[in-house]
Amino acid sequence: MPFFSVIIPLFNKEKYIENALKSILNQTFLDYEIIIVNDCSTDESITKIEGHLSEKIQLIHHQKNKGLSATRNTGIVNAKANYVTYLDADDLWKPTFLESIYRMICNFPEAKIFGTNYEEVYGEKIIKPVNGSENLAPDFEGIIDFFSINLKQGIYNHGSVCFHKSVFEKVGYYDENIDFSEDIDFNIRANAVFKLAYSTSVQMSYFKQTDNQLTFSSILNKKLPDYDAYENLSFSNQKIKKYLDFERYVLAKNLKKHGNNFLYKKIKASIDAKNLSWKQKILLNLPRFALKIISKFKQFLFSKNINYTSYN
Repeated sequence: MPFFSVIIPLFNKEKYIENALKSILNQTFLDYEIIIVNDCSTDESITKIEGHLSEKIQLIHHQKNKGLSATRNTGIVNAKANYVTYLDADDLWKPTFLESIYRMICNFPEAKIFGTNYEEVYGEKIIKPVNGSENLAPDFEGIIDFFSINLKQGIYNHGSVCFHKSVFEKVGYYDENIDFSEDIDFNIRANAVFKLAYSTSVQMSYFKQTDNQLTFSSILNKKLPDYDAYENLSFSNQKIKKYLDFERYVLAKNLKKHGNNFLYKKIKASIDAKNLSWKQKILLNLPRFALKIISKFKQFLFSKNINYTSYN
């Protein structure tokens, strides 16, 4: 039995899938299997990987397009290892990613979730996200409270995290009724029950401007997570309440910017304002045209290597 099962969700990534696969094959830790789940790609993605298939690398085909959550779930169901991790077909691992995860598994046996820091790639530009890792020591490796520190960008993303199979057995799989922020929905359930071991070491490259990336698609026609469903978790843990309000803030602001004023008002009404910073309170209440102007101005600043965010 392999130590890790690595799941690659695949849908129309012919330009990138080979490099993603090679970044796994170049790992310093070699005890793993790779499960590629093809969610009905219509390009040449499968042609690109056929020459790499082996006993160690299996390819599973969906008979119809089911989306990211279902694709991950298919990989989990077919995983042979006790530790499951993912790499999207347009992202890359550093050679020591699995080695870093393995070290934390050995050093922090009380944890069942293991994450590392990552970098964001915009064309030729590489930046470190503003995600709370900057508040930890540069060489930190240890147990952290997900809900306390994860109030900015994600402290990890789903290309830089590993879950023990017992997490899925306890909290369930990815919600296939959600097709926006499904990672956040799963993170809430998992981190409410299990401990997270984390390393500030950058072990993954997250490419933000590739073809077919869901991050840049409109949220107006998406099935969104219901953060109210987790409000009961906050009764005994105010850190979870603050985290839920932060995610509501992010979602409400984006809904207003995209023109869904009804849902914006509904989500805003659930937010306790004391859980937001002064900048976030202002942005949440700005009119739509102002949010769109600010968004364009942030893009301009970013082109000048200035990464301004309300998360600071």
